[in-house]
Amino acid sequence: MTTTDAHDPYDTDVLVVGSGPAGGSAALLLASYGIRTLLVTKYGWLANTPRAHITNQRTMEVLRDLGVESEALMFGSPSHLMGDTVLCTALTGDEIGRIRSWGTGPATATEYASKSPCEMIDLPQTYLEPILVSNAAARGAKVRLDTEFVSLTQDDDGVTALLRDRIRGDEFTVRARYLIGADGGRSTVAEQLGLPFDGRMAKAGSMNIVFKADLTRYCAHRPSVLYWVLRPGAETGGIGMGLVRMVRPWNEWLLVWGYDIEQPPPDIDEESARRIVRDLVGDPDLPVEITSTSLWTVNHAYATQYSSGRVFCAGDAVHRHPPSNGLGSNTSVQDAYNLAWKLAMVIRGEAGPALLDSYTAERAPVGRQIVERANLSRDQFGPIFDVLGVGAGSDENAISEGIAAIRARTPEGAKKRRLLDEAVQLKNYEFNAHGVEMNQRYASSAVLPDDTGAEDWEQDRELVHSPTTRPGAKLPHAWLVGAQGERISTLDVVGKGVLTVLTGLAGDVWDAAASACRDTLGVPLRVVRIGAENSRDAYGEWTRVSEIAEDGVLLVRPDGHVAWRRATAPRTARSAQDELLGALRHVLAR
Repeated sequence: MTTTDAHDPYDTDVLVVGSGPAGGSAALLLASYGIRTLLVTKYGWLANTPRAHITNQRTMEVLRDLGVESEALMFGSPSHLMGDTVLCTALTGDEIGRIRSWGTGPATATEYASKSPCEMIDLPQTYLEPILVSNAAARGAKVRLDTEFVSLTQDDDGVTALLRDRIRGDEFTVRARYLIGADGGRSTVAEQLGLPFDGRMAKAGSMNIVFKADLTRYCAHRPSVLYWVLRPGAETGGIGMGLVRMVRPWNEWLLVWGYDIEQPPPDIDEESARRIVRDLVGDPDLPVEITSTSLWTVNHAYATQYSSGRVFCAGDAVHRHPPSNGLGSNTSVQDAYNLAWKLAMVIRGEAGPALLDSYTAERAPVGRQIVERANLSRDQFGPIFDVLGVGAGSDENAISEGIAAIRARTPEGAKKRRLLDEAVQLKNYEFNAHGVEMNQRYASSAVLPDDTGAEDWEQDRELVHSPTTRPGAKLPHAWLVGAQGERISTLDVVGKGVLTVLTGLAGDVWDAAASACRDTLGVPLRVVRIGAENSRDAYGEWTRVSEIAEDGVLLVRPDGHVAWRRATAPRTARSAQDELLGALRHVLAR
């Protein structure tokens, strides 16, 4: 644990800049791990618009590990209200099709439910951020609102940040061991570090209109988070397609409407916003309360390096993309989950500083993947437009003519219906991309590969989650039975900021090995024996997914990823000790 005496040259161990999903979760994780943390945000409060919202199973697993899953479930909309994504000409207009989304369809529900103890929910950022930041503060993190990051300097021993108090107007410095820049898509921290980026910014323009209106009669019978409205030639302008997004069922909403990035940004006053809402809903007399309006740009950019020296960036600061696939806040939380345990172990002297190099190695490929996927998903609406025969130059009659052609009782109509179904099915890569959400495989110095060779993906890697205990993969979920007969997940017996040695009833040799390694390295090390009274494999699920013998072993990192595995025990206790010690030294850069 770090010192707090009068001679301590540091004001805090870690300074977190930004209170969004990345910054809030980083502060909560670090505080939970006992690390002195200061979070600063230039704003007077947390998120004031419900920007990010889809909260996938992997993020829910992180919140479960942090002990705040129940709060998320309390404030989020459950999965059964999320899944009927609708394509229509207006909420009152013609329905073009529906897409079973987020694992709620009969073809995907079992796959999703069997792969995680957590359900996907819709948790708007206005609810997620207070959960993260308030719990961080409750666990000891210091939080300063109205505090703007100005600049930083760093040396071999720490980082000095210049901050501005936006209430008093004065500037002051904070000295920290490390700094995390989680300050969003226009990150000052990333800019000052000169982090290298690939891609481009501002490829398209969009506006958000947050509003309140009772749309129960248009939506409750087809519950969904997303209602996509095709409106080519709409009198309200735009680029021909809008989104009516549920924030709270069924009276709070966020509407997204595109604009031509080559033209001056539109001036959206309350009356024009109300007109756009009524047009996309299709009810000219709808009572509408406009809450806020804002403009934003669609980006396609990702950092190839996430850190420089003692400064690390996370979240939108390093991956900038449209909201397609709902990957933004999820990837941000998971960046923090990857980084926080490494910082904690380095600060406590349990790991060497080189462990921190694995952060970029593991997370930058994920950042690139989700930026590419989100932008491709946005483009994959194109085939639907093509089948309907509408495009950028279409007038307001084009969509009606396109629907009429699809509904024609002719061979040409039948062909168009088949093509439309194919185009709609392509959107599974946006709305049911379970593999994109869960199949991360880390390759870095913090993972010790085994000799099993390249992974053979039997199913679509983007659509289907393929659990494995291969080093670098997330520990598979399997239901166990605890000491009181309660059902617990394999994910519940690892994590909590501690490395875990996971073996079976026949793995006696690993108990002694772990004890010796604790003494040698001075590192907390949990031992879990699946099959013991507090973790019985009553359903046989672990046996089916573990890919190791009962006397084999997994070394599981605090973020739930497998760092090392041995399929069977070695011949001698001394060999087990030497192998486990070698794995720990490798992973922890010792």
